[in-house]
Amino acid sequence: MITDSHCHLYWDSFQQDLAETLQRAQERGVERMVVVGTNVETSTQAKQLADEHENLYATAGIHPHDTEQTGEAERAAIRALAQDPGCVAIGETGLDWFKEYSPRAAQIDSFGWHLDLACELDKAVIIHCRDAHQETARMVKEHPLRRGVMHCYTMGPEELEPYLAAGFCISFSGVVTYPRNENNREAVRQVPLDRILVETDCPFLAPQGFRGKRNEPALVAEVLGKVAELKGLSTEEMARITSENAAQLFDLPPV
Repeated sequence: MITDSHCHLYWDSFQQDLAETLQRAQERGVERMVVVGTNVETSTQAKQLADEHENLYATAGIHPHDTEQTGEAERAAIRALAQDPGCVAIGETGLDWFKEYSPRAAQIDSFGWHLDLACELDKAVIIHCRDAHQETARMVKEHPLRRGVMHCYTMGPEELEPYLAAGFCISFSGVVTYPRNENNREAVRQVPLDRILVETDCPFLAPQGFRGKRNEPALVAEVLGKVAELKGLSTEEMARITSENAAQLFDLPPV
């Protein structure tokens, strides 16, 4: 069993071939997918997909890009979705100082709200961090979070410590397969086995050999293969480890 710990299957590009996409994933051994919401609309769509498909699991959250347009009504809707027993995590939330589609103050306020909600509901939090490591690490340290994941970790080993200290998992994407990302590969080597996840973040970040094409859950097998190679393990063993880690993080049924 392989688990894609972060995907966006409600994206428009999957509307015409979702059944075929899921079939291709099954053929590669990808049996579980966590469908991550980024605003009220997509979090609702994620829930609908999880309700319709046995091995899909939904989350609810507001991406940092969307925080400027978020008010109390949107937060109330996310809270309601998050309280549903079928919602396995809070997020995607976090900070993005690279594109800054929303002001930093709005991102920080929203991120803090999500962290508080994760603590209140005792659910995992899914964190997006881009060019905002110091502030992200500070806010994580200030909250008594029990579970979390640094989604699509693109940094190196030197930034790992505050997230590992918080008990978080570290999730690697197709970025780890890119030739120039040796620093990211070194992070894989240093993350403990019981903290590693793999993901696609599809439809984005297709792995090497598929760049320029739409990413999809089947291709998480390529990420898994690279991570297994870096850890000196078989792909079967790494599939078991990462799926067990995902099951523990998100309170999924045992592998």
